[in-house]
Amino acid sequence: QVQLVESGGGLVQAGGSLRLSCAASGRTFSINRMGWFRQAPGKEREFVAAISWNSGGTYYADSVKGRFTISRDNAKNTVYLQMNNLNVEDTAAYYCAIAPRWTPRPALPGPYDYWGQGTQVTVSS
Repeated sequence: QVQLVESGGGLVQAGGSLRLSCAASGRTFSINRMGWFRQAPGKEREFVAAISWNSGGTYYADSVKGRFTISRDNAKNTVYLQMNNLNVEDTAAYYCAIAPRWTPRPALPGPYDYWGQGTQVTVSS
């Protein structure tokens, strides 16, 4: 089993920045990719970004490209999401997740077997 704990959410004004962290513990040797997803009230969970644990290759949703940056610290088993130039549409609960096996579709939630409890990001206008 793998446990994930997110932190760093909060309230920020439009145009501001936040940095989310997600620390993994347990069977961390089984990580192939880590991702961030978000879910706003009344909406489906959507992909934000993902990173390959070994190569560091990154993937982003079009809506966050150029504003968000995903990174990881393998020694700390931690993934980060730096969010800049936030807007009200970014308001959501943000979840990190682990995919233990390679997938050609990192934006789909199916391959992610382990999920954190979520951290709320609220952007005010």
